[in-house]
Amino acid sequence: MVVLPVRFERSPRLHPMLSEEPHAVGTRVVVQGKRGPEIATVRGEPGEPQPQERYGAVLHAATPDELTRWEALHASGEDLKWLLRARARQKNLPVKIVAVEFTLDESLVTVSYSAEERIELTGLIGEVRAQTRARVNFAAVGPREQAQMIGTLGACGRENCSSNHLQDFAPVSIRMARDQQLPLNPEKLSGPCGRLLCCLQFEHTQYLDLLRDLPRKNARVCHESSGACGKVTKLHPLTGTVDVFTDQGVLTDVPATELRRLTDAEIKALPDGGRGTPRPGKPARGKQG
Repeated sequence: MVVLPVRFERSPRLHPMLSEEPHAVGTRVVVQGKRGPEIATVRGEPGEPQPQERYGAVLHAATPDELTRWEALHASGEDLKWLLRARARQKNLPVKIVAVEFTLDESLVTVSYSAEERIELTGLIGEVRAQTRARVNFAAVGPREQAQMIGTLGACGRENCSSNHLQDFAPVSIRMARDQQLPLNPEKLSGPCGRLLCCLQFEHTQYLDLLRDLPRKNARVCHESSGACGKVTKLHPLTGTVDVFTDQGVLTDVPATELRRLTDAEIKALPDGGRGTPRPGKPARGKQG
């Protein structure tokens, strides 16, 4: 027995399946998954089974008749999806039908839907049962899963990561955007699903490594050669430089390696207590004459 990574149609995630023979990459096979028999595609080289792991099973390579039947079931699922969308509009249900999928033996039909609140699905369940004898399963999916199943284009102009190669949805936070010095604009930081871009996590660890060599924003620093001191206003991790607003009122871009960070004692010893020269247009605090 070998383990084959296979991929289903609506998700890039690879599922390890036990197989009695090592099918070639690209082979379409019939697998026994959690929902029942389905068609999947082999997407990797065979590996060794791991103890205490639970696997699905590759039954055999798909025959031409099975592939033809699978295409017909796919078409039936698409027709049923659009029918349910029309019925949902007629009933004023705040729900979006994302996908309708049959198992190969047509014993189960799974209706994936997205809704912002809990809704009554009895009417839609009846519509499905009027079209097929298969058991009906309605499965709620989130915004990211919806984008994964439908497929969209990202801001980069390429297929969105969730439907192309992502294996799991890792947590993404606004801190990742801050660390990468990106403008905190929700429209630019959100993907087609309306959530934070998954790609923010791809280079985050590299940015953290680069930031370790830079002074923090608002830190007091002095230039080693000129002796000019000021406050750090912006970081440029990729170039290894920072913007420093000097006490003389000049904004300069300086390599971090040429700067010396002031100690707390040195900052307290400064005449202004480390506040530095205010930016133009921002007068110093205090009573105005």
